[in-house]
Amino acid sequence: MTGLHERHLAVSPEWLSLYYRRPLELTRGEGRHVWDADGNRYLDFFGGILTTMTAHALPEVTKAVSEQAGRIIHSSTLHLNRPLVELAERVASLSGIPDARVFFTTSGTEANDTALLLATAHRGSNQILAMRNSYHGRSFSAVSVTGNRSWSPTAFSPLQTMYVHGGVRHRGPYADLGDAEFIEACVADLEDLLGHIRTPAALIAEPVQGVGGFTSPPDGLYAAFREVLDRHGVLWISDEVQTGWGRTGDHFWGWQAHARNGPPDILTFAKGIGNGMSIGGVVARADVMNCLDAHSISTFGGSPVTMAAGLANLSYLLEHDLQGNARRVGGLLIERLRAAGARSPAVREVRGRGLMIGIELVRPGTDDADPDAASAVLEAARAGGLLIGKGGGHDTSVLRVAPPLSLTVAEAEEGAEILADALRAAG
Repeated sequence: MTGLHERHLAVSPEWLSLYYRRPLELTRGEGRHVWDADGNRYLDFFGGILTTMTAHALPEVTKAVSEQAGRIIHSSTLHLNRPLVELAERVASLSGIPDARVFFTTSGTEANDTALLLATAHRGSNQILAMRNSYHGRSFSAVSVTGNRSWSPTAFSPLQTMYVHGGVRHRGPYADLGDAEFIEACVADLEDLLGHIRTPAALIAEPVQGVGGFTSPPDGLYAAFREVLDRHGVLWISDEVQTGWGRTGDHFWGWQAHARNGPPDILTFAKGIGNGMSIGGVVARADVMNCLDAHSISTFGGSPVTMAAGLANLSYLLEHDLQGNARRVGGLLIERLRAAGARSPAVREVRGRGLMIGIELVRPGTDDADPDAASAVLEAARAGGLLIGKGGGHDTSVLRVAPPLSLTVAEAEEGAEILADALRAAG
């Protein structure tokens, strides 16, 4: 155990977990690579939990941060903030939400917390619908709408939450149905639930469940849900903290895979937009955003420095078509990982779209989750020079692969080879 690890344990809560038997101290990053304190170089396929979206030490972002810090670092929302207004204008336009208003926060958790506040105030209800296996953050309200027991440490809540089917395609009571029948069954479950309760304020859902192991329903499920929700006056909150900004390749936002009847009422975002800087936010229709009848500010949300980073990062992403790169290179990576998975009896499924890929591991010959195997592959991948993540609603048995969106074909091939070797080494 290193001295820094010992110091960490001495001052940190026990539930603040670290990856690896010998935790890493990352000291430098460049492009799609990072270096640890011992000088070891790694290909980064997790990007600080999907946060380093474009690249480590991206010159355009570094320059924007440095220049803004040299002018003024902080002012709060009590004063006009040009970078905030400029980024809000761009996000509002890209969101697809008509007459959109944008509120910046410092994290995805805080963004979802704000969305829940808006929805419950607008609808006059503290009832929330959420998806099974979901994750929405670590605040008191966000934990209470998280449908993943591993990440929900308390049953106490300011909200009354009810969980519906649909977020996990290949497990649960509808797993054996075809896509159309799966959607029909999930809609029927939602209709039945709404027939037994008072009208809830909103449904909050991740288009692709992140912490839950990169699971997703068939395209069109949330469009079908939306038809039911609209009849009952229930808002739809799309949690785009992990799916936004083109990561899925096919779409700029995850909700667009379910776009038959338009955008969500509320959209939340965070992670990748700051490329490592602390940015979150909420986009909503003006009538929803303006429903609060009390004063509110954000001390750190929308700080000039983070907004400058977000503007530079978003410009780089759009100008270099990183969504298209995620589609092209992500398609290649999924193909390579599926080929590797087919050779391993421990791999139940390789799933995903774009550069958001999950590899679910089970005990060979069974359908039982195998978190020990996931940990072993994580260690073996690190030994081979590759960093990945873990997740899943079944005892953290899913390997999460989410590189920066500027990943090259050569790096995708290299990472897939390392991960194939790690799957073999872990048995």
